[in-house]
Amino acid sequence: MRPFIGGDLPVRLEAWDGSVAGPEGAPLVVLRSPDALRRLLWHPGELGAAQAYVTGELDVPEQDGWDLGSALTHAFAVGAERGLSGVRLSPRAMVDAVRTAAGLGALGRPPAPPASQARIRGRLHSLARDRSSISHHYDLSNEFYSLILEPQMAYSCGYHATPDVPLEDAQRAKLDLVCTKLGLEPGMRMLDVGCGWGSLSLHAAEHFGAQVTGVTIAAEQKKFIDARIAERGLGDRVEIRLQDYREVPERDHFDAVGSLEMGEHVGATNYPTYVEVLRRAVRPGGRVLVQQMSRQGAGGGKHPGGGPFIESFIAPDMTMRPVGETVDLIESGGLEVRDVHAMREHYVLTVNGWIENFEAHLPRLRELVGEEVVRVWRLYLVGGALAFRDGRMGVDQILAVRPGAPHTLPAVRSW
Repeated sequence: MRPFIGGDLPVRLEAWDGSVAGPEGAPLVVLRSPDALRRLLWHPGELGAAQAYVTGELDVPEQDGWDLGSALTHAFAVGAERGLSGVRLSPRAMVDAVRTAAGLGALGRPPAPPASQARIRGRLHSLARDRSSISHHYDLSNEFYSLILEPQMAYSCGYHATPDVPLEDAQRAKLDLVCTKLGLEPGMRMLDVGCGWGSLSLHAAEHFGAQVTGVTIAAEQKKFIDARIAERGLGDRVEIRLQDYREVPERDHFDAVGSLEMGEHVGATNYPTYVEVLRRAVRPGGRVLVQQMSRQGAGGGKHPGGGPFIESFIAPDMTMRPVGETVDLIESGGLEVRDVHAMREHYVLTVNGWIENFEAHLPRLRELVGEEVVRVWRLYLVGGALAFRDGRMGVDQILAVRPGAPHTLPAVRSW
């Protein structure tokens, strides 16, 4: 392993034959099968390791104060200290690695991808492919998400006044913040693009008196929201459509448009179309709020979707970029950006709240989706919290207005 990692093992490694290497007191990594090495040989780096982890061929058990999050933090720190940014092997090291792998029975055809890995086909960001991508992530079941999220089912960054604010209160504060920034008042018409499980649509109607139209392409989400609309007697104020954002027909119609963590899913080439839909849907002078995740590096760097694991298991075809590039695209699309509110640290607290719910409901989650998907989600949540903590990903609320008529944004704002 030394040629791969630039020195001694930073972890305690236990193999399927009982052999152990690495320092005592370090995080424990267990290889349960030669297939773990085979995956790493065929997909060096993050994807191979993630495949081995979700199948259980590789494990990071809690031990001696270490857990998955602290073990990953330790590994990232060692990698940064050693300047590791990729695997670069000399011909001699490669020959030695292949010889060792052969002796361990780790050579051969690549193992089949895990069942939980996305299999998305079709033209990139076609209507059919986008529906398939969204279905892969969001149609696990409404109960599954209800056990991880809070009662409002807000699947986006909350707004935490202090670190000890409960998740439900932080999400309610976020929804209040969005509705306040949009200037919602009773009777105003609002469009919610990518409405999720309806947290913003229902909040805007129930607490700000808005007339709301929400659009989603996830059938399970629409079923869930329609049931809540009926339960709360909001049928005259909220309409949810099973509709792609590109199919929204209204022009110059809505007083405000909100879109929470939807823009990441439209893709790089379709982002101008997304902005045009937001612009033409709102009336001149109306406000548009986009809450969106970001990623450093021009165009989002080498992995604008967040890395091989997220791109393969969680959100296929997702695209992030630096917030400045998104602001440029929004303004190039004919909207005037008035506020950019960075909320990266808030997402660490939000995801930590989801992790707490996830761990508290593990038995039922396993019944619903099985052990492999549970492992996918543990890696996703833990890795996501670290990405926001360490600044590899960010999230921002971008508030804009459509030119062509006076807007009502106050000159001095308190948010």
